[in-house]
Amino acid sequence: MEEPHIHILGIAPYEGMKTAMARAAESYPNVTLDIAIGDLDEGAAIVQALPRDRYDCVISRGGTAERIRQVSSLPVIDIKLSVYDVLRSIKLAENYGGRYAVVGFPSITEPAHILCDLLRYDLDIITIHSREDVVSTLTQLQRTGYRMVVSDMVTHTAARQMGMDAFLITSGAESLRTALDQAISFSKGFRRIRQENLILRSMNQDEVSMVLLDRKGNLCYAQPADPAAELLSTLRSHLKEVTPGRSLSFYYKNLNTLYGITARQIRMWENTYVLFTCRPGQIPLRGSKLGMRSYGRAECDHLFMSSFYSISGAMGEVESTVSAFALSQQSVLIAGENGTGKEQIARALYLRSGQTNSPFWVFNCKLLAEKSWDFLLNHPNSPFNAYHNTLYFQYFETLPESRLLQLQTVIQETGLAKRQRLIFSCTCDEGEALPPAARAFTLALGCLTLRLPALRTRSDEIPSLASLYLNSLNQELGKQISGFEPNAIEQLRRYQWPNNYTQFKQVLYELAVLTESPYIRSSLVAELLSKESGLFHPSQPAVPNGIPQGTLEELTRGIIYQVLNANGGNQTAAARQLGISRTTLWRHLGEAKK
Repeated sequence: MEEPHIHILGIAPYEGMKTAMARAAESYPNVTLDIAIGDLDEGAAIVQALPRDRYDCVISRGGTAERIRQVSSLPVIDIKLSVYDVLRSIKLAENYGGRYAVVGFPSITEPAHILCDLLRYDLDIITIHSREDVVSTLTQLQRTGYRMVVSDMVTHTAARQMGMDAFLITSGAESLRTALDQAISFSKGFRRIRQENLILRSMNQDEVSMVLLDRKGNLCYAQPADPAAELLSTLRSHLKEVTPGRSLSFYYKNLNTLYGITARQIRMWENTYVLFTCRPGQIPLRGSKLGMRSYGRAECDHLFMSSFYSISGAMGEVESTVSAFALSQQSVLIAGENGTGKEQIARALYLRSGQTNSPFWVFNCKLLAEKSWDFLLNHPNSPFNAYHNTLYFQYFETLPESRLLQLQTVIQETGLAKRQRLIFSCTCDEGEALPPAARAFTLALGCLTLRLPALRTRSDEIPSLASLYLNSLNQELGKQISGFEPNAIEQLRRYQWPNNYTQFKQVLYELAVLTESPYIRSSLVAELLSKESGLFHPSQPAVPNGIPQGTLEELTRGIIYQVLNANGGNQTAAARQLGISRTTLWRHLGEAKK
């Protein structure tokens, strides 16, 4: 007798688990597994919105599985975390330098207790039973000196939002296969007794909002949440336009979101309803002014929280200074080498200030065209003419002297720094003075100065930074990497990182993509770092017969690259060895890039 085909819905709390589920399902030819991403209430809302007669059962994890059981009559199979899943995350967290605790729902903490009993680990393990417990638990941990947690997705997200570091416990392939076996076994019996009690059979799987109104305009159903009052009023105004057998389409704009809305009638029993499907799409904020961009609080928060700077805890000792500066109205200058995260620090200053209800403007001084500059200084709709905005001038030191003088005059004569928060950033090598023009300008304005350390000066922190980011890559890529070989992490510590955190992030990402074993091998690290050295310090062509080939400028650049490579990319040391100024060195390097 032919095996029945099983349709399973997987609700993954994070992106990487979706990938891992799909891989596990490849071994089951009689199973179709549809996977959506959602945690706790979000995951439960996804299940509610989908037509239940499409699936035989649902598989999910921990608290999300429990929430789905409360809202759906479909059977829900819990992906149990194994002791090995917890052990893998704890081994990855061992590189972390500070105190940490294991925090999560019982599905997390029960195997953690078993593990600690077996291996005699001395870890603090705290069980939570609801989303409401999370913030109070983390707050208490922070007060007692904890800076990191090993946790489930809910706690992981809350910890990151509270400024704590976090390792997410991911589900391994063996746990997923066990859950799929249980789901198949359960589905075969459940299929015979499944009920046909559904409200909306035609809901699709898009990430959309669904609103169901009766003919009087009463709200009967909505997911993922009740619509805002203004949107609900708009939907009610279109009720009479929806006729049997004909759908209606229209648009609705709210702040920065444009909704494409489709409405149609459906009948259930003796009643008629109108189902509104609302698909949001972001309205681009990028205007025609080259080098200018406006961000809202939500977009800034997303960009910062998803950045390497936030995920890895790279702010380090700078964090207290950022928090203190954010509370001041005084202008701030951020200085640091390329790749040290100046834009992320500017976002953090904005997000921690009292002006997040107003836009965060970024002006890329390298790209500001003449029309953009004229708009800023002379147009009545210029951001300079508003109040309580945050204005961030990126690559500030590249402004021509004439524009620097114009900007300084506008700031001082119009009281711009009193009406708006001003942030500037410039590129400056570790240990070097600020560029003269930037120093003179910021002294005139009395800017607070924030120097960002180069990554090579924090080599002792590289194991912790790498492990935290690797944990996030496990989630994103569906990997199960437990850490680095000892010599591999030492190679990362010794490398000079000329492009700092930007380069560090890219190398770690490539290492994670290429690694299929539990640990990242030292040979792979050596290979990638050798490639990076070639990109930043390219070797020069060999000289045939002892006769130099090329122009004087080309030969000069070749010598500069050799000395730079010998000094690990340190431009200051290279200039000192060559007996030239850093300005002269920059000029030769700049010519090489043209």
